Amino acid sequence: MRIPKALLWFLLGVVVVAIGYGDILIRRGFSTKDQPSALETVIARGARDLSIPASAKDMKNPYPSTPENITPGMQHYADHCATCHGNDGSGNTEMGPNLYPKSPDLRLARTQDLTDGDLFYIITNGVRMSGMPGWGPSHSAEDTWKLVLFIRHLPQLSPQEMIEMTHFNPKSYDDDDDQGKTPAK
Repeated sequence: MRIPKALLWFLLGVVVVAIGYGDILIRRGFSTKDQPSALETVIARGARDLSIPASAKDMKNPYPSTPENITPGMQHYADHCATCHGNDGSGNTEMGPNLYPKSPDLRLARTQDLTDGDLFYIITNGVRMSGMPGWGPSHSAEDTWKLVLFIRHLPQLSPQEMIEMTHFNPKSYDDDDDQGKTPAK
């Protein structure tokens, strides 16, 4: 079987471009401070989307979007998610911008347009080669579905809810009342 010359030239071009791109990356170095390139972003999102089974994408949230269901999701989010994603979902935290890829702004369309099943699957299983852990073993399905409801609510988050969330944020030793002094032994 003969391979057409045009296909061979195309494949050669792809190989040359890939080698050139790899050379640039290696010379520049790898830092989490860098913004992912457009190519990396497309590949990462494509890999994430392909990793979610079709059956998960079609899952529907069994809990209605009511204050009684959003509030526990908000409390859970403040305790487990806000460290990287921020109480407001922006990703502008001490950790979020230093991850690679950066913590996404959960209020934006690229997250809000995901199905409830997509969000449930991502929270449960995490995202490979990112800072997003899989919370499945330590979180109930009910907690996760209510978290999905709260993520949907992030674009409408009120100033009062932001204040309320601070009560559920994890506290570090420096946040204690003793102003970081060594505890008595």
